[in-house]
Amino acid sequence: MASTLGDDKIILSYNDVVLRRSDLDILNGPNFLNDRVIEFYLSYLSTLHTSPTISLIPPSIAFWISNCPDTESLKDFMKPLWLRDSVLVILPVNDNLDVELAGGGLHWSLLVYHKEANSFFHHDSFMGSNRWSARQLYQAVSPFVSDGDAAAYRECSDTPQQKNGYDCGVYLLATAQVICKWFSSGGMKNLDELWLGDVKKNVPDVVNHLREEILGLIKRLMSEKSVRK
Repeated sequence: MASTLGDDKIILSYNDVVLRRSDLDILNGPNFLNDRVIEFYLSYLSTLHTSPTISLIPPSIAFWISNCPDTESLKDFMKPLWLRDSVLVILPVNDNLDVELAGGGLHWSLLVYHKEANSFFHHDSFMGSNRWSARQLYQAVSPFVSDGDAAAYRECSDTPQQKNGYDCGVYLLATAQVICKWFSSGGMKNLDELWLGDVKKNVPDVVNHLREEILGLIKRLMSEKSVRK
């Protein structure tokens, strides 16, 4: 029997992500994307880009890294992530300040680490409003990505900007998609450019259809699971 939370029926279990009926409503309308939708699509990207050198970190884990109060606990928590073996690390950033409130916050952005550049790049679609939260995550995670010099931090001023108050999560996912495609296709050797030109050029087009793409993906996976039963 399908589990429910009130009338919010579970519609899909995918990898470690459970989606509910309300997540389809979020994608259907002009709504702020929640943690479940963000985690689902990042998990899906990880199945498309299976290189062990790419790490796509779920929102809940990124939030815990950023807000863990105990250094020793954080060290133990980070070991299974093997971030030092990753060339590319993609981390969602949320501005939630209340560690007691799961799924809180009002804005998403994206923090990306590239090992060869030994740098973190912050892509924010709303005038850098997540700068403080991104730096907090950068400071927490940077000791675990490199054994050498401290990683640099860069605000990406050319990141495409949202035109409303609710599409920040869509921009996060579109940017992650574009960066993963850039990386899997071989990327550019120029460490000054990396994926930045691809993000500037391609993210606006991806954003225009990404909600529909994710909806279609969820419905296809639901159909496939139904057929297998």
